[in-house]
Amino acid sequence: MIPVELYDELDRRLAPVDAARLAAYPGESSGRQPVHTCYVPADAVVPGLVAHWGAAALAALDEHGLPDLGLDAGLVEQVLPRVRAKLATEPVEDLRVDAEDGYRGPPEAEDGDVTAAAAVLAAETGLPPFLGVRAKSLEEPTRRRGVRSLDLFLTGLAAAGRDRAIVTLPKVTAVEQVTAFLPVLDALEQASGLALDLELQVETPQAVLGADGTTTLARMLHAGAGRVTSLHYGTYDYSAALGIAAAHQSSGHPAADVAKQAMQVAVAGTGARAVDGSTNVLPVGTTAAVHEAWQLHAGLVRRALERGFYQGWDLHPAQLVTRYVATYAFFRAALPAAAVRLAGYVSRVEGGVLDEPATARALATVVLRGLDCGALDVAEVESATGLDRTALDTLAGRRRDATRAPS
Repeated sequence: MIPVELYDELDRRLAPVDAARLAAYPGESSGRQPVHTCYVPADAVVPGLVAHWGAAALAALDEHGLPDLGLDAGLVEQVLPRVRAKLATEPVEDLRVDAEDGYRGPPEAEDGDVTAAAAVLAAETGLPPFLGVRAKSLEEPTRRRGVRSLDLFLTGLAAAGRDRAIVTLPKVTAVEQVTAFLPVLDALEQASGLALDLELQVETPQAVLGADGTTTLARMLHAGAGRVTSLHYGTYDYSAALGIAAAHQSSGHPAADVAKQAMQVAVAGTGARAVDGSTNVLPVGTTAAVHEAWQLHAGLVRRALERGFYQGWDLHPAQLVTRYVATYAFFRAALPAAAVRLAGYVSRVEGGVLDEPATARALATVVLRGLDCGALDVAEVESATGLDRTALDTLAGRRRDATRAPS
């Protein structure tokens, strides 16, 4: 038998390592993750914006009908009533007012546009559970302009009675930009009275691979001192920076997969999320054009979900149709097998698949995501699995973190 002192010495030497790992990798956040982020230019924010997006999506569905999206026809028939209800009640889960690339106003109009956008939203009822702003990058030509727009928007938004908002920092190229921004974020919180979450947009090669040959993403994330809640892939800036021709720029391009997989590895276990990008092929025009855009969008959404990216960008109201159809079909298709395997895991009944705790965690997580977005109902999940929400949270390893819950 080895001496007991060796056990004590092992604990002594590894206790700091344990503490550091727990601090850097606290586990999956318990907060709901939206299925998308809808970007609206600051000068296009009008009263009733969210309801308009839902109504416009329903109108597009009614006018054009749904084409073959490559999904099981029975599943599509099953989810369509749910999608219609979602579009009528909560069409937008996450809204980002855009004062960056999507904003087309002249420089002299930006103060007025971001202030007006904040005032409109502060007076609205029925805002999405997640809400924030994207300003210009911290590169020297746009740095001061970006921070000023953040200040104006967040101060104006404080009148909405919310307690938190999201700040999206685009085109991050260096770890030092993240660390330099943290005091600014603190000052913005103090000025607005809002708790602020920070998103970083992965739109440059430097964000993925630094000049020293190291992967920059993980360093950026951890430099955020727990403030970074997600990494967002920027489809078109990143593709263009790699020299990919415009006709082939897509969130499904192999180059995009390299960046997004690096994002996925960087956020794993931290509580932050990796978020897919957008498609700029919009469902507008003739029925044939709308159907083609919907088929493309649904395929990209389904592809992202299969690869573990549960959130992406939507740029047009009609994209909500395929966002929810593809997402709801994904989670409803996952429920039967997940329910059987979870029930077997909990009861320790032997079956055709021997699941480990990590797999049970993944099975519970996919069911919880379906519940969060409305693809699944509590009653049907409890009936199928024999587990309530608390039991699923426990199996999923979701930590209780009030700071990540929407206001």
